[in-house]
Amino acid sequence: MQITDDFLKEFLENAKNIVIVGASNNPERASNGIMKFLMQKGYNCFPVNPKEEEVLGVKAYKSISDVPVTPDIVDVFRRSEFAPEIVKESIKKGAKLIWLQEEVYSEEAKKIAEEAGVPIIMDKCIYKEFMRLGLYAV
Repeated sequence: MQITDDFLKEFLENAKNIVIVGASNNPERASNGIMKFLMQKGYNCFPVNPKEEEVLGVKAYKSISDVPVTPDIVDVFRRSEFAPEIVKESIKKGAKLIWLQEEVYSEEAKKIAEEAGVPIIMDKCIYKEFMRLGLYAV
């Protein structure tokens, strides 16, 4: 599926629940700043990291399947080699869009998502896309 700016804009404006895979309490990590940004935008964020009890005051989950909601977006901050398994788990959980952050790219993950009919974005920063699309007040 070709993801257009219009599709992305509408999707981000209507999404509510975002699972953040690889979320971290370390303020040096991109996942920390992005989760903080998304929370400020009013999204319900669900951090997934088996090493964290909570991230930014929000209960952390060991895996995507443990998250108590169906995610609109699964935002992935893990190395590319983990992407195919994360995509499979995201699809099982009913994710409506999978977002692989900058430097995360996997043809195998893309193929899995496309075969399941789930839109996937790879190697892009969700924050930068918000800015590029002019979505300052979602």
